[in-house]
Formats: sequence, C-alpha cells, structure tokens
Amino acid sequence: MEKKSFRSAYRSTYEQGLFPGLIAEAEARLKPCSLCPRQCGVDRLAGETGFCRSGYLPEISSYGPHFGEERPLVGRYGSGTIFLTHCNLACVFCQNNEISHRGEGEAVSFEQFSRIMLRLQEAGCHNLNFVTPTHFVPQILKALPAAIEQGLTVPLVYNTGGYDAVETLRLLDGVFDIYLPDYKYTRGEVAARYSQAPDYPEVVTAALKEMHRQVGDLDLDEEGIACRGLLVRHLVLPEGLAGTQEAMHFLAREISTDTYVNLMDQYRPCGDVPPDSPLNRRITRSEFKTAVRLARGEGLWRIDFE
Repeated sequence: MEKKSFRSAYRSTYEQGLFPGLIAEAEARLKPCSLCPRQCGVDRLAGETGFCRSGYLPEISSYGPHFGEERPLVGRYGSGTIFLTHCNLACVFCQNNEISHRGEGEAVSFEQFSRIMLRLQEAGCHNLNFVTPTHFVPQILKALPAAIEQGLTVPLVYNTGGYDAVETLRLLDGVFDIYLPDYKYTRGEVAARYSQAPDYPEVVTAALKEMHRQVGDLDLDEEGIACRGLLVRHLVLPEGLAGTQEAMHFLAREISTDTYVNLMDQYRPCGDVPPDSPLNRRITRSEFKTAVRLARGEGLWRIDFE
C-alpha cells in the first residue's frame, strides 16, 4: 500500500509569508484582550490579567509524550502534549484543577516554547497537542516560525474546552491541522452553574462549525494516525447534565454524520464539586449505554469510547 503523504497546513502558511500578519493581528487582541468570549479587555501586553489569569508570556505546566489521548492521536509513540497553564473556563469538576484553577506551571520564553515543540517531535511524537490553548493563541503563533525554520513538520492539535471565539479561530485557518474540542453542555443554565459560562452552548456550536469548515472530518493515514480534521470529545455527565441527546443531534445535523466523536465515561467527582451537587457521583453503566445509543441513533458511526 502506498503511504499517504502529509504536509502540514502551517508549512504552506509559513512559506507564503503569512505568519507576521497573523501574529500582529493576534497580539493586537491582547490589548484590550478580546481573544475569547469573555472579552475581559485587560492589557495583557503590559502583564495585566483577566478571567484566565494569563499575562503575555506563555505558561506551561508540563510537556511530553502522552498515551492517554484518543487512539488516532496516540499511535505507537504518543501525542506530544504541551499542557498550558490556566483556562478561560471554570469547570468545578476539572480533572486538571491544579493547572487550570491553581495555575501550576511557569512562564517560558518564546525561544523555549519553540524548543519544546522540536523536542517532542524529536521524541517521535505523532503530533504536537496544545492543551487549553485558547488564551495563548498569539503566543503559539509567535513561537511557531522558529520551530518551523528548524524542521517542525508534525500535525498541530488544538485541544480546547470549546469556549473559543470564531474571530480568533479564523486566525488559525491554515495553521492547525487537527481540532480537538470538548462539547461540554447544550444548556446555558448548566454551563453557568458548572463553568461560569452561560453562553457556552452558543459559543461552542459556532466554534465547531468554524473548526469543521477549516479542516473537515477526521482523516487518518494507513496506520490509523490522525493527519487532519475534527475530533469531538463529549464527557457524559450524571443525570444527563451534558445534554448528550442535543449534542449528538447537533453534530449529526449541523456538522457531519462522519464526525469522529469520543464519548467519555470517565467522569468522576473532583476539583471543586460541592458535596450536595448532582455531579458528586460517577455516571452509571446505564447512563453511558444511553449516551452511546443516542449517538448511534443520530447516525453518528465514528464513535470512540473511553
């Protein structure tokens, strides 16, 4: 079998000389900050912080080959994850609470950021996986050219909570190869209660449409490794709080029945879940089976389970 050839979108964007303009436009959104739907309006170029508590320099908690991601990302040598510090959501059940809420990590220079990308590629990772990148889009764009000049070629993964502004995502058209968003909620009151984001349902659906417009359905090579496309995560919550039926209906009708969906059953109470919350328990086997049935009932067939 002839091996599929892969050429990352960002290399063409770099060769066309488009990065300086993208970087300038992205950095302009840091003063006042309008990168995400929060629209905090702080001057991050001067070190001011808003909801996400991030300033100008990129902050990293950890990085390395990761084997706990979706199968098309992990392959044999792992996904090269870069865990960026902080988050623009405030999920009470966050499993990365130390990173997202408590700010575990440290600022790095742009040169260090570029070297980290290259180290992960040199380690054999199949891709670079930027975890919670929303609030650091300008910093990623600024660090990429140096890495590209030194031989970066692997696909880039935008691993997000789904609370992304379409205007910012448009800056990434021709940069990221794979979008890996969460689809957390379909009801605003639930998103407000558990993530302080009442507009999450409207924001995430617009973001999903833009991501799919850019990269299409997930494309795999002959070894089953993701090259390009959209891969959606949906964490099943107790008592149907994630709105699984509505989420699967949207993906099938508004995105594509060929959407690759990771239905996740690993919810557990952690982070800052109140003792009296309906989220203070794991999901049941029946709840997860129902989620799978709902996804299949909508015509979605590329369903992965965790």
